[in-house]
Amino acid sequence: MEKRRVVVTGMAVISPLGSTLEAYWNGLKNGKSGVRKITQFDAQKFDCQIAGEVKDFSSEKYISHKEAKRMERFTQFAVVAAKEAFRDAGLKLEKEDPFRIGVVVGSGVGGLRTIEEQHKILLEKGPSRLSPFMIPMMIENIAPGQIAIMLGLKGPNTCVVTACASSTHAIGDAFKIIQRGQAEVILSGGTESCITPLGVGGFCALKALATHYNDSPEKASRPFDAKREGFVMGEGAGIVVLEELEHALRRNARIYAELVGYGLSDDAYHITAPDPDGQGAARAMAMAIEDAKISPQEVDYINAHGTSTPLNDKVETLAIKIVFGDYAKKIPISSTKSMIGHLLGAAGAVEFIATVLTLNYGIIPPTINYEFPDPECDLDYVPNTARQKNVKVALSNSLGFGGHNATLIVKKFI
Repeated sequence: MEKRRVVVTGMAVISPLGSTLEAYWNGLKNGKSGVRKITQFDAQKFDCQIAGEVKDFSSEKYISHKEAKRMERFTQFAVVAAKEAFRDAGLKLEKEDPFRIGVVVGSGVGGLRTIEEQHKILLEKGPSRLSPFMIPMMIENIAPGQIAIMLGLKGPNTCVVTACASSTHAIGDAFKIIQRGQAEVILSGGTESCITPLGVGGFCALKALATHYNDSPEKASRPFDAKREGFVMGEGAGIVVLEELEHALRRNARIYAELVGYGLSDDAYHITAPDPDGQGAARAMAMAIEDAKISPQEVDYINAHGTSTPLNDKVETLAIKIVFGDYAKKIPISSTKSMIGHLLGAAGAVEFIATVLTLNYGIIPPTINYEFPDPECDLDYVPNTARQKNVKVALSNSLGFGGHNATLIVKKFI
């Protein structure tokens, strides 16, 4: 049985570069950094005092004040992005079967802010003063749940939690659900907002964050650069509308790109570190290429996971070489995390959207802050300046704690 084709018909982003597709894309192609000093709490005592915060977000047009008070920031991000992606796709619920439209959205951390706030109340005022909304505000799956409630979508609804690979897995899972015929349309992606004392403190304790750029935040995220020292936390959301091709054509929808491949694997090596042999990440890429029924040489661009940590960038480079051989040196590769930081569970979705925009505009975003070449990272990372290129097929990687690897492949729709 031939697999059903799946296309992208709507997209929305909330990011440190702005909360519209246009602002996000303009920031990326111009090599702008959204990393600044943390303003959401006093971070003076923390080793890392910088992050990619969302500055221009407002839920007022999309969510009532009463509803917003019962939603964590990460859920508000998800609902607003979902509503905007639904609008961008030109969907009208009254013309659709709500049981054939689903939601698959991932988050790596979920409602950490609520946990911190409610724990303080517990200690200071006692258990009787805890909010009755604490549990439904903090759990990760409330984001896709609230999207379904707000839009009236009664189809398949799941939440993926695989750390930094969450939203790439979410999009891949949604892709397969549509291919199997279990839905016609799925809103998918990821959301995250855990720039909190506990979130930043925890990653500081893990020695995962950049700590020597507090006075020059824009320089801190430097994937593949020899002087990289750790990632920079970010927040935001990315939601895409995936749609079965014939369904999209029947309603004359605008088609951004076709999703053609999905691969996933696990390193089975370490809770936080990638396997140094690169085989896990390589397997995810190879599986996606096989699923897409293309040759490795057809890939024109790779949006790398590229976290700016010493080990991750080295291992991802090795994995790309394993899959692509000599051709690896000819593929433009960039890490958009250099500009927005690492959005954790939302990272894969916002990077997938950047990859789709690359196909549409023929511009590859740069890897900014690339100043000092690393002999172990010796591929073409599109340093510092965007590049014009007619990209027909692109690959996007995500590698998460726990050894989770996920890869998506998109191609121009013809």
